[in-house]
Amino acid sequence: MTALRYAMRQPKPWEYVMKENTNKEWANKIYVPEFNIPFNEAITPYLSKEEIEHLQNKSNKQTAILYLQSKHLKKLKEKGLIWEFSFLELENVIEELFTHQGKSERIKNFPYPRQFASLLHYFTWLFILTIPIAIAAQFHDLGETLAKKTVGLDQWFVWLSVPFSIAVMWVFHTMNRIGRVGENPFEGSANDVPISTITRGIEIDLRQNLGEDPESIPNQFEERSYVQM
Repeated sequence: MTALRYAMRQPKPWEYVMKENTNKEWANKIYVPEFNIPFNEAITPYLSKEEIEHLQNKSNKQTAILYLQSKHLKKLKEKGLIWEFSFLELENVIEELFTHQGKSERIKNFPYPRQFASLLHYFTWLFILTIPIAIAAQFHDLGETLAKKTVGLDQWFVWLSVPFSIAVMWVFHTMNRIGRVGENPFEGSANDVPISTITRGIEIDLRQNLGEDPESIPNQFEERSYVQM
């Protein structure tokens, strides 16, 4: 899980959310463990020195670790420490981990089709820029209708189109930004999937259930600005 979350945080050329000025300000307020702790330092508690050296020339370290685990299981079976059925069940667990890892990597490494995302972005801005014209005309007509009951209302009612247009434009602009953030959920922004917190929580639960010394179990990653990463 540690190797996988580091792989998910690797920047890609098509990830742009954290390059925007407003998100750069957020980046200084939140804490992303993968950006602050080197990979070798994070992985050292779980692997031997030989295993870490084995990973150095591997581009897909999380896959290499799963292969190492499979080899360890094979050695345990050959030594008679686990029986055949247990070996097969554990291998099935590793196979399932391969499957889940592949799903995460496909989300990370295969970006959302740009022709759809770009057109949606441009159409949203086109709608935002043209909606005040349509709304102003509608408010003017509505003001004339109401003026028949209230004298002078037609002269001022049209100005209500300004705050109404701003509210509508803000809604569509915000929805557009939410959609853009959701395209790359592992980039490291405040709105991403909190993979660091999730993986550390799983680790803590597993090690507690295994009865390990509480002093050796790491704490959950710190939360900054009410954001978990």
